[in-house]
Amino acid sequence: QVQLVESGGGLVQAGASLRLSCVASGGTFTTYTMGWFRQAPGKEREFVARLSWGGSTYYADSVKGRFTISRDNAKNTVYLQMNSLKTEDTAVYYCAAVRLRIPAITARDYNYWGQGTQVTVSS
Repeated sequence: QVQLVESGGGLVQAGASLRLSCVASGGTFTTYTMGWFRQAPGKEREFVARLSWGGSTYYADSVKGRFTISRDNAKNTVYLQMNSLKTEDTAVYYCAAVRLRIPAITARDYNYWGQGTQVTVSS
């Protein structure tokens, strides 16, 4: 069983940056594809970014060029660096994990989830 704990959310102004972190425990981190998703009020959960166990990344078009997903295997941590934030990035951001799976770009591809961290971008 894998446990995921996100942190780093907050309230920022448009154009600012935030870095989200997700610490994993209970599994072999190096074998997991890690993903970030987000859910805004009244909307479905949507894919943001994915980083496979082998280092392959994939981004939603809406964040490409602004967000960067990375991982530190020594710390069992995946990060989401978010730059040039927009008001439409406001959502609860969730970290997710699945073992040895690719492309892994939909929520149903993942079987472990964190509790989420709120990101609010004001204009």
